[in-house]
Amino acid sequence: MASLTFLLGLSAAVTLAVGQDCTAGNAVNYNLREVGQRNTLDWRMWLQRDNTPISFWHDVPLWPNETNRRVVNMVVEIPRWVDGKIEISRDEPLNPIFHDSRNDAPRYVESVWPHKSYPFLYGSIPQTWESPNFNHSFTGEPGDNDPVDIFDIGQDAGYVGQIKQAKILGGLALNDGGETDWKIIAVDVNDPLAPLVNSYEDVETYRPGLLKAYRDWFTYYKVARGDGLIEIVEDNYQNASFIQTILEDSHDTWLELIRGEVDSNEINYNQTTRPGAGGSYVNASSTVEAFDIPRSNTSQPAAQKPARFEEWYYLNWDFSLAELPTSNGTC
Repeated sequence: MASLTFLLGLSAAVTLAVGQDCTAGNAVNYNLREVGQRNTLDWRMWLQRDNTPISFWHDVPLWPNETNRRVVNMVVEIPRWVDGKIEISRDEPLNPIFHDSRNDAPRYVESVWPHKSYPFLYGSIPQTWESPNFNHSFTGEPGDNDPVDIFDIGQDAGYVGQIKQAKILGGLALNDGGETDWKIIAVDVNDPLAPLVNSYEDVETYRPGLLKAYRDWFTYYKVARGDGLIEIVEDNYQNASFIQTILEDSHDTWLELIRGEVDSNEINYNQTTRPGAGGSYVNASSTVEAFDIPRSNTSQPAAQKPARFEEWYYLNWDFSLAELPTSNGTC
């Protein structure tokens, strides 16, 4: 299923649509430029505006409408039930989406029963930054040097590179290996659930068990690869109002980044939308030449992933990995 889902959206036209009753303003037309073979380390996907490459991270607005900060733009990195660890590149010009690596090979997430790989639509919030330059007050740990992560609990399976609008419902603060790593829970503004829920507390009424299942998944999803459990600070979701302040703070920190006012920690912060932001600005018409970006799509069928990621993994009640005893070859 993962390979089939990965093929959705190849060279797709992406419309930054405006959600009725939730956002306002003019729609923006985006499309995608894709080069290489998915499930390989050489594969890349660029976001384009008017067929010109721009940055997923630095050029898509955080808020579709500044007057409604409960709705944000979401960059889809990993569609539901896809196991490849796809994310925005920190250090490459214009931050294309790529396949992350582990031990010099494409990284995947194991399917831990009862969830098939990523059980939700997963991505990041543009124009935010979890800075590693200081300890964040809520967690006491530095940021993970990425944009803030977000997951959509709506029905849309999504596709890599999709730009959608999502209503913020709350968030989990992960302490992942001594780094602050927020996971924002949200719902697509066009999903039937969106008008019924305003914070994570409302979700249980319409999606019983979902909050606990997803919270637990974030604690144990790395166990199958040999890592330990991940701590969730205060062991519960934080409400939507608090998360709004987290996003506003992370946006302010991002502004300092693109203005060159802080240590960038090797992040490439070139952008095409803020001419006044010092040396980070590049005219959109020159990005192909300036950064040697391929001029056309040359996508290929996805490469085969390792067989172990076709398997299911099971956990004991204490979240340790359940393993079968060694077989002697007889029934």
